[in-house]
Amino acid sequence: MSNERESMEFDVLIVGGGPGGLAAAIKLKQLAEAKGQELSVCLIEKAAEIGAHILSGAVMDPQALTELIPDWKEKGAPLKTAVTEDRVLFLTESGARKTPNSLLPDCLENHGSYIVRLGNVVKWLGEQAEALGVEVYPGFAGAELLYD
Repeated sequence: MSNERESMEFDVLIVGGGPGGLAAAIKLKQLAEAKGQELSVCLIEKAAEIGAHILSGAVMDPQALTELIPDWKEKGAPLKTAVTEDRVLFLTESGARKTPNSLLPDCLENHGSYIVRLGNVVKWLGEQAEALGVEVYPGFAGAELLYD
């Protein structure tokens, strides 16, 4: 009985199809392309599809996305609902009291951000990665580290 397995070789293997893994794959392909180099990048994700294991709602500052993909609006990124108002409420037994925005720390001000379903954003990032030539394999979990 033989223990040989089918294998594929890549320059870079990224484990995990979340925002960080996809951003890393996209950036690697962009850098290689800018230098005129060929780089094979593969990303594996244990979920059946990219974005399936991502939490639902989020408030997203698009600054990092703008740095990664400057023309994200033209490419149809699923950032559609801009934050128009910030409200922090203190809840009591009888109701709620609004905190004046002038008393809020900067980290609680979300103007310029978007309300998103993060699963849709990750799915879109997966499409952008594939368009750059990243091989994306959902439904594959890493079992062991093999290297030569």
